[in-house]
Amino acid sequence: MAETEVKHRKILVAVCEGEESMYALSWCLNNFISRDSQDALILLYAKPPRVVYSALDGIGNLFSGDVIAAMERYSNEVAEGVIGKAKKLCQVVHRDIKVETKIEIGDPRDAICQMVESLGVDVLVMGSHGYGPIKRAFLGSVSNHCVQNVRCPVLIVKRPISTNGDS
Repeated sequence: MAETEVKHRKILVAVCEGEESMYALSWCLNNFISRDSQDALILLYAKPPRVVYSALDGIGNLFSGDVIAAMERYSNEVAEGVIGKAKKLCQVVHRDIKVETKIEIGDPRDAICQMVESLGVDVLVMGSHGYGPIKRAFLGSVSNHCVQNVRCPVLIVKRPISTNGDS
């Protein structure tokens, strides 16, 4: 019998503050990556860009350098916290899995698509917030944007609705 070559996949999982992305990561670890896998898992957090106010709009003078620095520190702490939580989940489920982390600044839709392309990702895994049509019309769907704009398969994991009233 001929030996089959094991393909090492690059799997990018987009993570954010929402429980939907952690559920998608957990689902991926438990159902998509085998225990003896040599797959590389990349965790990506897209940090929203800092809003820049000009002095011409009347708001620019409201934020001192200290306030802006504090906002940036908080943004970095959130990003590190999300990545830390995701890495911890990976270690609990798959101790030996190779995990790489990335924090990119920008609109999540663009940051995710750009990282998929630049890293040559084989599969993109994302959670679904399950916004209704009205919210989605205003906020846009990150997962839908990625499905339309990346070249690799996209696995969208929807968190099940709880039967006891929790979601």
